[in-house]
Amino acid sequence: MTAESTDNLQSLTSLTVLNATAAQERGLAAIKAGQQAFDLSNVTSVDSVAVSVLLSWQRAAREAGVQLMLHNLPASLKNLTKLYGVCGLVFPGQEEEQDCTSVAPAVAPADQHHHH
Repeated sequence: MTAESTDNLQSLTSLTVLNATAAQERGLAAIKAGQQAFDLSNVTSVDSVAVSVLLSWQRAAREAGVQLMLHNLPASLKNLTKLYGVCGLVFPGQEEEQDCTSVAPAVAPADQHHHH
């Protein structure tokens, strides 16, 4: 695998329990090949397993002595990282860009007092 063809995972379209192992292996291989930024702009389907995949990528990057930058994550995945309290681990040094401080509510609070 040459440097020019290093995988930045842009072709990844989902990060769910169905493809987590393959996606994780692909990310780890890319990190090992020297990739330092993943573009997840085409990921449209995620579930909670995606968070553990992102954490394993970051762990591998740390062990390789590089800082992995994750770009263009879907809002649903960003919210999962906040929900689990691992936003700062998934985006080390990227907190400003990713806004790790607040979780956007999934639904607006309903007005409990209906006046008819």
